[in-house]
Amino acid sequence: MRKADPTRVWYLMQAGSAFAGTLVWVLAPVYFVKTVGMSPLQLVLVGTFMELSVFVFELPTGIVADVYSRRLSTIVGFMIMGLAMVFVGLMAEAWAVILGWAIWGFGYTFTSGAEDAWLADEIGIDNVRPVYLRSAQIGRAVVLIGIAATVALGLVALWLPIVVGGIVFAAVGVVLAVLMPEAGFKRAPRGRTESALRVMARTGVTGARLVRRTPLLLLILAIAASWGAWSEGYDRLAQAHLLKDVDLPAFFGLSFVVWFGLISAASLILAICVAQPANRRLERVGQLAVTWILLALDVVLIGSVVLFGLAGLFWLAVVAMLLTNIARSLAMPLFTSWLNQSIVNSNVRATVMSITSQADAVGQWTGGPAIGAIGNALGIRAALVIGAFFLTPAVALYTRAVRHGGREPELAVAEAPA
Repeated sequence: MRKADPTRVWYLMQAGSAFAGTLVWVLAPVYFVKTVGMSPLQLVLVGTFMELSVFVFELPTGIVADVYSRRLSTIVGFMIMGLAMVFVGLMAEAWAVILGWAIWGFGYTFTSGAEDAWLADEIGIDNVRPVYLRSAQIGRAVVLIGIAATVALGLVALWLPIVVGGIVFAAVGVVLAVLMPEAGFKRAPRGRTESALRVMARTGVTGARLVRRTPLLLLILAIAASWGAWSEGYDRLAQAHLLKDVDLPAFFGLSFVVWFGLISAASLILAICVAQPANRRLERVGQLAVTWILLALDVVLIGSVVLFGLAGLFWLAVVAMLLTNIARSLAMPLFTSWLNQSIVNSNVRATVMSITSQADAVGQWTGGPAIGAIGNALGIRAALVIGAFFLTPAVALYTRAVRHGGREPELAVAEAPA
């Protein structure tokens, strides 16, 4: 059977993934709290085990994509993700949810990187940018449709959008098995496994040496780990806070399912209308201005999360949540850009970015459950407020950088260890 045009297959894959992901993610926290009855610690462990699964299996499944087939890896990934979500929706038990999300993370690693590499192979690396931009536009439209569909299904039963989302994930895998071409793939040598493991080990050793030579990196790694811990706790507990600690208004008799759909839609619209244009403008400002903006955003983020955690009024909590989402979407790419521009040596830059990513992951595994345990012991409000102060180390870094004109001298002169 003749395969379809790669660009159209890509659009179909991204639209299907966005639709399925929206069906699963929008009301999943509500399902966890209302149907499964999960505690704060259990809510955080859902994300912890998913992230741990992604970290553990990212390398082995990446080797499958490079050595055997990127098409096959992508298809297998969608099928596993779909089956995992069907399992989660049909088994309303805490252990099943945690296990299912870990399996979803395992399936995701088959698609992570493989689908992008497949697209570059099929249409050429120089032609991917407009395709990415177009697929992002399609994805945003599909997400809005997905939110409406999620609310409609959630009004019937909270497990239903998760199961339907899983079916859509699996259906995308089946469609890809029929339509997805693979004409540009060139197999990597089988010995890549050993070399990839050596690269990981070398990165760790080089990073440790670099930290000893550049003590400021300890602060940067602490910031990354603290951010990971905060984000893991906040992402898993925010919706539970709205459900358990904040009185949802009976405005026009709207169900809490509808309210969560409206909040998700508002977050997406604000990201499109505010965060994305602001990020494009910030790309053109100088290093000192970026540092000041990062400092301000971090302070705003701490304040908005504390306000959200303490809010008893629904509207105040929603405003604080939306402000947190906007500040976060602005701060994340700016921090990466600032870190990149602060490091002159390209070899040092690659190592710092790698170990920073690893520190973020470690923070999610360790700090996230700690915040969940605080939620179990002291309540979700306390967990959110205490979690907000995990963001304070960044204030020290940006304040120091402002005194040096927006750059960090230790990073600027850092050299890769021999």
